[in-house]
Amino acid sequence: MTDMTGKFFWYELMTSDPQAALAFYGNVVGWTSQLFGGERIDDPYHVVAGSAGPLGGVMAIPAEARDCGMTPWWGGHIGSADVDADAARLSAAGGTVKRPPEDIPGVGRFAVMSDPGGAIFMLLKGSSPEGMEAAPPMAPGHVGWHELYAGDYDKDLAFYTGQFGWTQGDAMDMGPMGSYQLVSQTGGTDFAAMTGGIMPVLKDMPVPAWLFYFTVGDIDAAVERVTAGGGTVLNGPQEVPGGGWIIQASDPQGAMFALVGGKGGA
Repeated sequence: MTDMTGKFFWYELMTSDPQAALAFYGNVVGWTSQLFGGERIDDPYHVVAGSAGPLGGVMAIPAEARDCGMTPWWGGHIGSADVDADAARLSAAGGTVKRPPEDIPGVGRFAVMSDPGGAIFMLLKGSSPEGMEAAPPMAPGHVGWHELYAGDYDKDLAFYTGQFGWTQGDAMDMGPMGSYQLVSQTGGTDFAAMTGGIMPVLKDMPVPAWLFYFTVGDIDAAVERVTAGGGTVLNGPQEVPGGGWIIQASDPQGAMFALVGGKGGA
């Protein structure tokens, strides 16, 4: 099994309408879903899977979070060998513990964190010793790119590379928008090893955040599925280095997500 320590490996949508979201992403990205535990409970959690297996979950926004103003959003979990120790270490390095470590029965131990610039991520150690296999690069339905809109570009870049061991590739000058720094969660400095990028938060974004790019076939066909399903394309399609095409979008409930694909594919 792949060691997921220090890498994003589980992605979670908290939304106002889980059933509608499952239908939307099932059509747009091609996911299948299964109720976790196989039983109907008051707060159901649906595990979603791409071509290479499970990658995340969809759930309703918890009542206490909704009462505090939480709106639909995608969050990412970074693998941890010791959630308590990592939460303390990351806090000392400039991060913030938003929700202290606690257990999820039958799942594992987690904590909610923010980086120095304020973007939220989670730490997670699964309760199963078997772990997970990483999906092949650009596997359909899985996350093909991770993008941070950083609240403090310099501190956030140092935080992720210093605390998680991510490596840096090339940096691209985007003019008034600043620098786009390629990063790899798996090591290496060449373009093929890159798994994401870090750039300064855009002026029209409400808060710093991580954005996750789900892999599809033909980007134009995916755009049609997004709009037909009630989603909104915010930007793109745009060609990116390596020959891929991307869009940024929001789903019908308002959660921001992104897609990466090709032209003329399935």
